[in-house]
Order: sequence, then C-alpha cells, then structure tokens
Amino acid sequence: MLATIRILRESGFIFTCRDDLPGEGWDAMLPTIYQVSEINRYIKGKLEGDDFLRNLGVQGEISNFKHHSSGHMYFTLKDEESTLRCVMFRSQNRNLSFTPRNGLQVIALGSIGVYARDGVYQFYVEAMEPAGVGSLHLAFEELKKKLAGEGLFAPERKKTLPLLPRRVGVITSPTGAAIRDIITVSRRRFANVDLIVAPVLVQGDRAPAQMVAALEALARVPGVDVIIIGRGGGSWEELWPFNDEKLARAIAACPVPVITAVGHETDFTIVDFVADVRAPTPSAAAELAVPDKAELHQRLQSLAARSYQGIRTIIAQERKNLSALGRRRPFTAPEIFFNEKRLLLDGYARNLERAMTQCLGQWRSRLSLQAGRLDTLSPLAVLERGYSIVFAEDGRIVKRAGEVSRGEKIRVKLARGQLGCRIEEVKEGETGV
Repeated sequence: MLATIRILRESGFIFTCRDDLPGEGWDAMLPTIYQVSEINRYIKGKLEGDDFLRNLGVQGEISNFKHHSSGHMYFTLKDEESTLRCVMFRSQNRNLSFTPRNGLQVIALGSIGVYARDGVYQFYVEAMEPAGVGSLHLAFEELKKKLAGEGLFAPERKKTLPLLPRRVGVITSPTGAAIRDIITVSRRRFANVDLIVAPVLVQGDRAPAQMVAALEALARVPGVDVIIIGRGGGSWEELWPFNDEKLARAIAACPVPVITAVGHETDFTIVDFVADVRAPTPSAAAELAVPDKAELHQRLQSLAARSYQGIRTIIAQERKNLSALGRRRPFTAPEIFFNEKRLLLDGYARNLERAMTQCLGQWRSRLSLQAGRLDTLSPLAVLERGYSIVFAEDGRIVKRAGEVSRGEKIRVKLARGQLGCRIEEVKEGETGV
C-alpha cells in the first residue's frame, strides 16, 4: 500500500511526513532551525573553501564605480549577460597604475567571498589592470625610460609659450568634441587670434603618421606661434597613438612651442612628457595658448596707470631737486661763490709754487753734489794739478817709455794748451822725476 503524504503549512514552511514510517512521528521530521548569521557563515565557509573560487582572474566592464572616502573602491564587473559585485580595499588599490572609471574594460584578480552581514557574495579584488593593455603598459614604460635617458623630458629644453600668438595651430580630429571646445574657448578669450586646424585621425594605426605630417606642416606656416595637439577622452587603446615614438620625437624637434591635451586630467601619454606644456583637457590647452583679451586690456590699463604715476613721481622729485639747487649759494650769491673759489685757487697756486721751489732746491743740491763727484774723477782736474797726457804721432796715449823711440815726435796735452816735442832720450824702468 502506498504511503500517505500529508502536506502541512505552518509559519510559511512546507513539511511532508510519511505515515508508514514505523516508530517515527511528525516531530521526527521537523528540520533543524538556524539563525540567519549561521547560514551566511556556512555559505561563506563553503565558498571561500572552494579552490576554484580563489585566485580568480575575471574580465569585465566597470560600472557603478564608487571610490569611498575610506579609500575602498566599490564597483560591479559586467558582461553582456551578468554582473558581479566587487570590492577593492584601500591597501590594494593604492598601487594601481591607472584610475578606474565606468565603462573601462579591466582584468581583475582576486577571490570570491561572502559579506555575511548582507548575505551577498562578492569578488574581493587584489589587483587590476586595463584589459588587453598589459603589454602596452610595458611598451609605454620602456619608451618613457628611453626618451627620458636621451633628455627629451628635460625642463631646460622646453620652450616658453608666447604671450600673444598671432596664429594657433590645432592638430586634432575635425569631428570630435576637442576641436569644438578649443574653438569656443579661443573665440571667447581673444577672437582676433587666428586658428589653423590640421584635421587628422587621433586613433588607429594611421593616426601617428598623420599627426607627425600635420605638426611639420604647421611649423612651416608663417605666424604660427604655438601648436595644440590632442583629443578628448578615451580608453587606453584609443589614446595609444599619442605614445608613438616618432610623434614624440617630432614634438621634441618642433621649433614652435607645443601644448598637448590628450584625454582627461588623469590620462598621461608619452607626448605629454615631451611637449613644452601639458594641458589636462583641450579646453585648458586653449586657455594656455590664447590669452584673455579682457585680462590683457586690464593689465595694459594697469601698466599705463602705473607708468603715468611713476613719471609724475619722478617729475615731482626732480622739481624738488631743482628747487633745492636754486637755493644753493652758487645761484643765490654767485659773486661770493666765485670769490671763495678764487681764494681757494690762489691758495693752491701758492702751495704749488712753494712746493716747486723746495723741489728745485733739493734737485740743485743733488746736482751740485754729483758735479763735485764728476770733477773729482775728471782727467781735466788731474791736469790742473800739473800732470799732462802724452800722445804718440798716431794718437795713442803713451803710458810707458818703451812705447816711443828716440827722434819720434809726440804731443803733450797740458791743463791749458799743447806742446809738440821730439824724443831726445828714452829711459825705461825709471819712475822718478
């Protein structure tokens, strides 16, 4: 005989009991009653103990992103069919190399766990990077290190932006929001500044070559004093053309100052490091390149007022100086001034004459002393004492008797006059008179 099944509905539970079970009644069939927290802890233990749910890599699109004031990040990863609730604590997300945002495809690494309080399971993210750009990030860092080593990022090689450019070159997509923002801001700030737009692709494989050609062409246009190159926001892959090495070198070699405005404020590309100025957005780039006409007018008025006041101050001071000069004695009593100067000049003349007389006396004394010394050493003084000088016929001075012979003519010089003589006798070796 088939067992009878009874269905009881009590307190929202459905219990079944078989009457043909010997020795067992309804009480034997009642389930064990648990607290909600016990159930959640049980499920948490089951999930977190499953090896498959640990060290997972999950790819999806970020949505409902929130960076809490505590530093933790809360978001959802989704694909076309489902969503996964995620949390990334502050200790893990502070090492991220990018800024997560809604719509960004990422690869997240972590484990599935249960938040027992709410009874929900979620993905605890320990590491995360943009999907498909791991190799791109590596290439980015390698190129950045290479160009930095060559000095292309050095501050001293960066050019200064002109105060008031005649023309501003713009390299960007002709259909994007960036060109509209640049035109709007430029016209608002200074409508007289010309904009020369070089339309190019800003994403894709052909974009770098087009931007290099546009940069070189704009640099040759007369009057282009600054160039803006950039685009609006996008994914890492969409911004990749601005990490091209040829484009970076073309910007570094450009003779005209270059402003980059690529993506949003948090986006950095290689060209941002090479450019002379990096702007966070295209609108900000236009504000850097084009001065505000009203501000310039106000500055000119302020400078004119300061110059006028400065000139008035100088004139007033010089008038005071002239008035003070007019009160001095040379102007109020010129005859007294000149008489004083004459007296001073006479005193100088007397001092000079006295000094010259004293100096001449000293030189006369020195000259007399030297003349006396010369007289003492002079041969003429020797002759005055009775000595004479004997000259041979050939003009030689005769010093010894053996230098002449008997009968030879000689000439004797005295202190006054000369004598012509002939040698009668020669005695050598005798010194007496």
